[in-house]
Amino acid sequence: MLKRERLNQILKMVNENGIVTAAQIMEDLKVSDMTVRRDLDELERNGKLVRIRGGAQSIDYNIDYELSHIQKSTIKAHEKMEIARFAASLIQDDETIFLGPGTTVELLASLISDRHIRVITPSLPAFEMLKESFEDRVILIGGAYRSTTGSFVGPLANKMLSSLKFSKAFISCNGIADDEITTSSMAEGELQALACKNSRKTYLLADSHKFNREDFYVYYDLYNIDELITDSSVSQDVLDHYGEFTKIVQTKGDKN
Repeated sequence: MLKRERLNQILKMVNENGIVTAAQIMEDLKVSDMTVRRDLDELERNGKLVRIRGGAQSIDYNIDYELSHIQKSTIKAHEKMEIARFAASLIQDDETIFLGPGTTVELLASLISDRHIRVITPSLPAFEMLKESFEDRVILIGGAYRSTTGSFVGPLANKMLSSLKFSKAFISCNGIADDEITTSSMAEGELQALACKNSRKTYLLADSHKFNREDFYVYYDLYNIDELITDSSVSQDVLDHYGEFTKIVQTKGDKN
């Protein structure tokens, strides 16, 4: 691979993921650690990216700005459906489950309308998908409405949630960096953390876009999650790294 081609490939990886580790670049491009360091230094000198410990960050990456609900739904849509289908297969009849905010969890909600389960959720989109078929078996947590994710959060939501117990909790995030699960809203993070503590099993649904990314608020530790469910496009390097903190289940791909 020519140097110019290699630099362009590195820049593409950084811009698509926000943050990329040197180990990821070495794995994907089959180059040495020294070559990656030189390339990252050159790209930083030319104002193309920002060097961070262990890798690089996109110059457009900003933890102070959260994408809209519609924007989030368009990112990794195929991969999110892979994850949602696998998550749906884990749900058994007569269970009480928690569905957190997030577009991947909403896809999960769309797949379980025929199941005989009870669902507790702060997500208005998830509730709207289930209300007709579930009747009294779906409960919408009330509170302050957050339009970015279409969810209810805050002290009222937490108070209601604190007295409820679940068989399984399905949650999402904006980023995962080492053992930290992050989101942009403190209130939304606190709600999901509470649901995890009140659930027998917890599942984090995260597509490949979420790895090696950080957001404003750390709301839970990865090692407290029972399983992290991700899509088939995640590299082995990433799986090995995050597998040190929790069990990772990778989907085999969606052929439909």
